[in-house]
Amino acid sequence: MPVMTSMQEPRSIMAPPPFRSFLVPGQLVRHPDHPEWGDGAVQSAIGARVTVMFPHAGKVMVNAMVVQLTELS
Repeated sequence: MPVMTSMQEPRSIMAPPPFRSFLVPGQLVRHPDHPEWGDGAVQSAIGARVTVMFPHAGKVMVNAMVVQLTELS
């Protein structure tokens, strides 16, 4: 059994995998709370961080764990 210092905590063997967005660059999406922003194009999706270019709001970074963007394409 490995020795643990007071700063270490045991890790669960069944830890869930890190969140990964299903969105891909170029995909068209809409923000459910801000339809006035228009249809945005995904620029990048890294983990839960999705960067979208909206025509009426500019570049917006969205946390996909908090906001579920609506897929249009």
